[in-house]
Amino acid sequence: MAAKWIEALTGSLEQKKQYKQDKARIEALPSPYAEAATAMHRYLMYAGGITDGDTMVQMYTDMADLWERAAVDRTPVRDIVGDDPVDFAETFAKAYAGREWIDKERARFAKAIDDAEGKGNRS
Repeated sequence: MAAKWIEALTGSLEQKKQYKQDKARIEALPSPYAEAATAMHRYLMYAGGITDGDTMVQMYTDMADLWERAAVDRTPVRDIVGDDPVDFAETFAKAYAGREWIDKERARFAKAIDDAEGKGNRS
């Protein structure tokens, strides 16, 4: 009973557990993969904009898989991210079409414009 109440306040405990496991997988990578994956993780936490927990956890699981595979295959980091690591990370994040924090503001802005237009048409 208490677990359901706690999850209602903090979010899914299972998601948190999976996230921590994926973060540990990234930290356990050999150099330079750990540094690259950690930097990508940090960037996506700031720029990813995904607010849906299931989507975010899946994205980080897939990211850990990607960097683990690269480490096993000894793929050079630049072969993974290319010349523009920001573009790579943002393209990677776009593949996870979850809700983003900005979606709420986009809807609010569009409604405000519709409401404003409606008020101006009442002559």
